[in-house]
Amino acid sequence: MDIPSLAGVLQAALSPNPDERKDAEQRLDQFQYTPQHLVRLLQIIVDNNCNMAVRQVASIHFKNFIAKNWAPHEPGELPKISASDKALVRDHILVFLVRVPPLLRLQLGECLKTMIHADYPEQWPHLLDWIKLNLQDQQVYGALFVLRILSRKYEFKSDEERTPVYRIVEETFSHLLNLFNKLVQIPNPSLEVADLIKLICKIFWSSIYLEIPKQLLDPNVFNAWMVLFLNVLERPVPVEGQPVDPELRKSWGWWKVKKWTVHILNRLYTRFGDLKLQNPDNKAFAQMFQNNFAAKILECHLNLLNVIRAGGYLPDRVINLILQYLSNSISKNSMYNLLQPRLDILLFEIVFPLMCFNDNDQKLWDEDPHEYVRKGYDIIEDLYSPRTASMDFVSELVRKRGKENLQKFILFIVEIFKRYDEAPVEYKPYRQKDGALLAIGALCDKLKQTDPYKSELERMLVQHVFPEFSSPVGHLRAKAAWVAGQYAHINFSDQNNFRKSLHSVVSGLRDPELPVRVDSVFALRCFVEACKDLNEIRPILPQLLDEFFKLMNEVENEDLVFTLETIVDKFGEEMAPYALGLCQNLAAAFWRCMNTAEADDEADDPGALAAVGCLRAISTILESVSRLPDLFVQVEPTLLPIMRRMLTTDGQEVFEEVLEIVSYMTFFSPIISTEMWSLWPLMIEALAEWAIDFFPNILVPLDNYISRGTAHFLACREPDYQQSLWNMISSIMADGNLEDSDIEPAPKLIEVVFQNCKGQVDQWVEPYMRITVQRLRRTDKLYLKCLLMQVVADALYYNAALTLSILHRLGVATEIFTLWFQMLEQVKKSGVRANFKREHDKKVCCLGLTSLLALPVDQLPGDALGRVFRATLDLLVQYKDQLAEAAKEEEAEDLDDMDGFQTDDEDDDADESDKEMGVDAEDGDEAESIKLQKLAAQAKSFRPHDDDDDDSDDDYSDDEELQSPIDEVDPFIFFVDTIKAMQASDPLRFQNLTQTLDFHFQALANGVAEHAEQRRVVIEKEKLEKASTAGAS
Repeated sequence: MDIPSLAGVLQAALSPNPDERKDAEQRLDQFQYTPQHLVRLLQIIVDNNCNMAVRQVASIHFKNFIAKNWAPHEPGELPKISASDKALVRDHILVFLVRVPPLLRLQLGECLKTMIHADYPEQWPHLLDWIKLNLQDQQVYGALFVLRILSRKYEFKSDEERTPVYRIVEETFSHLLNLFNKLVQIPNPSLEVADLIKLICKIFWSSIYLEIPKQLLDPNVFNAWMVLFLNVLERPVPVEGQPVDPELRKSWGWWKVKKWTVHILNRLYTRFGDLKLQNPDNKAFAQMFQNNFAAKILECHLNLLNVIRAGGYLPDRVINLILQYLSNSISKNSMYNLLQPRLDILLFEIVFPLMCFNDNDQKLWDEDPHEYVRKGYDIIEDLYSPRTASMDFVSELVRKRGKENLQKFILFIVEIFKRYDEAPVEYKPYRQKDGALLAIGALCDKLKQTDPYKSELERMLVQHVFPEFSSPVGHLRAKAAWVAGQYAHINFSDQNNFRKSLHSVVSGLRDPELPVRVDSVFALRCFVEACKDLNEIRPILPQLLDEFFKLMNEVENEDLVFTLETIVDKFGEEMAPYALGLCQNLAAAFWRCMNTAEADDEADDPGALAAVGCLRAISTILESVSRLPDLFVQVEPTLLPIMRRMLTTDGQEVFEEVLEIVSYMTFFSPIISTEMWSLWPLMIEALAEWAIDFFPNILVPLDNYISRGTAHFLACREPDYQQSLWNMISSIMADGNLEDSDIEPAPKLIEVVFQNCKGQVDQWVEPYMRITVQRLRRTDKLYLKCLLMQVVADALYYNAALTLSILHRLGVATEIFTLWFQMLEQVKKSGVRANFKREHDKKVCCLGLTSLLALPVDQLPGDALGRVFRATLDLLVQYKDQLAEAAKEEEAEDLDDMDGFQTDDEDDDADESDKEMGVDAEDGDEAESIKLQKLAAQAKSFRPHDDDDDDSDDDYSDDEELQSPIDEVDPFIFFVDTIKAMQASDPLRFQNLTQTLDFHFQALANGVAEHAEQRRVVIEKEKLEKASTAGAS
């Protein structure tokens, strides 16, 4: 297609007629891979005689095509763009970059970024020469623009990946320095000069972000740069030309230059100028920076802040960065000494006013309360907020220099409280009171542990916070709720004060002002966590939940959902009457959040975060009512549409959370419904197409389907779940591109089938054995080898005669058993066993090996019998020792808990891993209950750490085990009963076996037999106790 024809098609793509548009887009797609197409698009983009709208469409099409096709995405994929076309585009894009309008330059910049990331330096070795040449002539802006993109490629690279930076700095920084020097000396510089300086700053920033290149460590070179940065820092920003609009003003070129300069100086100071943080190689640089520049920068920063004290303007981001620099200076004696003479003015006349409610806050509160709420709870906003930086400065000051400053600052706050109390209503300093309350809340941790303040906190709340719950000013009501929440955990001498604070916060949920309602919800979470007597909240629970959902209909906020989760967590099964309503409301809120997120298309959109929170809250509710199966039947119709939609590519952002809900629904429902079974194909399809990273999470519901819906799994032919499972597992196990760690859930699923479908899947034993052996031969990782060998053990336990005959038929029996015995005997340097480390692994191997012992002599000859017998004995003893050690650890932890050393729940789950393994009846009901409740959460720990260290114990923790039929099988009793059966059916064989045992193995055999009888007694006793308990209830 020639250029005029292509321009015509692009023009048609702008047509108001949808059919014409569609036809044009199809033609563009049809011709996109033809030779020279990309070059022609570029020619249209740079043609000044062409219609601007057409050029813009061409630039977007050009950018999208390059992003998708410039570099192959998959190994072995054929290139979509010819080498000659690429060379033409590379040569021409650099020339025309500066000639196109800014709107088009933005699109070409994105293209350049893709091209540089793919091609430099290998396919584009002359790029740096072009930059260097053009830095010295008329194409300066273009050279800087390209150099910025190039330097940014290496901004976050470290070690050898960073090597190209050194050449970039070597070739260009002397030219940059000369250019910077000339620009700084221009009298009355234009906005174009600001753009050039800004680009130089950004290039410098990217080049020093992780490490200072060695060329800059030369004191003369570094000093030359610092002179220029300090010049820019000190120089007032031109007054003329500054926009009036605040949004445009902060983005104005000269303020951007100021921001990037402060940014760079902060980075140099915090990362490279701190003697305590530096490695020995950089100590000299840190010392030089402290001696020559740190104090000068501090002085410039203080002078800049004086501008706002005098009522002048500084952008929020600049104030924030300067305060970060000052906060970092507090702990350094030399810097703090320089700060001290000006500290009172800084603290009381600059920092504190920044903490107070201001005109902009009031404007946003009145005009857009939803945006006010969003900004208040947005972590990203905190990066730019002078208020957050001011709070951090005060916190750091009282933490590091509390002796000199805490009392002084508190007296200042008390004086504000006093002036506020004494002033008549119309003259009360409401905004200063707001700042004072913010300060008190920010210093909560310090005040709670410092005399004499900690004993006065309750009185302070009653006198200065409680009255503001009924303030005529909305922002003070909100701040009162927030401060009350910060102090909810203190020990109240009068419980009525806790009660009053709680009820005031609850009343705030019905406040007419949205920000007050949201801050009240946030505070409520603290009260729920701190509440020692739930009767304080229990009577108002229905009204609380009602207010919650009214608020969730109004605003999408993660913290709302966090508070709801906390309530559900605290009240547990008491939430049962509300569970259905909660799930329905959360589901409705979820759909609203998803619609908002899709409309905004922002990765960090609060709607998307709140959507995740809604699903997490639903999981928390399902966990809290896990012992009430009928409730799961009631909530299923509400949750099914979410699960159906979000198990497709639409749900990639929430896939983990949805799988957790599916896990609960398939485990705790009385039966797995036909509708729930309809989710199986969706998970299998996702796994095949894009969700391999979620395989450990998908394993959990698939296990539930097979273990709890065994009859349906076996009987159903449309769809055929057995075939579907085989297709998925065989495809994953045979995939040579997948790492060993990616496929670990596959052998676990084969185990689920063999253990749950005993005697019913004979036709699958051979296929599963074949792929297991094939993968075993090319597996490097020990943990996966153990899992694959356990598949063999499971198959033997399923049907030893069948499995052994299959192994012989495949010609691998000797190979497999030789490897298995080697793995059982392998020890690490420390002397501990290298393989089958978990209790579960040992148990599976014991059951598989013991099953072999039951085979007749023609299938298991005498030599083999003896070897299997000895290996099983060894393994049973190891298993017994591991159980005893786990029991001892559990007992010690119980004692610790009784002494008040309760550890974090999650740590308990990891450390008490053995407790959640199938240790038969020894586990007790409590362990079983914990296991049920943590079922879906365990999926998160299913994937061992991505760690190539085969000896890592992280791979072998027992906390990942789900329930299985072998939990009810005691391997000691199983072994002894098998041997007794052999003794009864073939006494001569038994006699030959025992006579070949040396003293050591005879002793082991006697010990195992004795232990088995003890276990029999214990299990029988527990059965009787369970039966009597069940009868009594």
